[in-house]
Amino acid sequence: MLGTAGMAAPDVYLDACCFIYLVEGTPDWRATVENRLRLLPATAQLITSQLSRLECRTRPVRDGNDALLKRYDDLFSATRVCLVDISPAIIDRATILRARHGYKSPDAIHLATSISAGVGTFITGDFHLQGCSELNVEVLALTRE
Repeated sequence: MLGTAGMAAPDVYLDACCFIYLVEGTPDWRATVENRLRLLPATAQLITSQLSRLECRTRPVRDGNDALLKRYDDLFSATRVCLVDISPAIIDRATILRARHGYKSPDAIHLATSISAGVGTFITGDFHLQGCSELNVEVLALTRE
């Protein structure tokens, strides 16, 4: 996607925890994510894996919390949010990341999806992921409101 100056907009990848912070997080965590997103140009896409939908929607479905499920579904269908399917190429890259770094499978899939999407920054609340040298991983620091 092109920004106003003809340069590519700095799309970012949001780890599932970012969506959880936005929907269910404490006011401090919600503000932390919102403040970070405000720094992005309006044209920047918020990229994430279909895995984020799974991770975020499981508890509301299990608990029968239709209101919470709708909040997630509304967020994932927002114009700026781009959901990436998990392809065999992403699984192959995730396998390599898991083997090299010891990441849990979901984390490796998120990182591989971000790399495959070619985003500039992977935003997460998980400091364990900052060891991924193939990507610029930004670990959120809690903002106190």
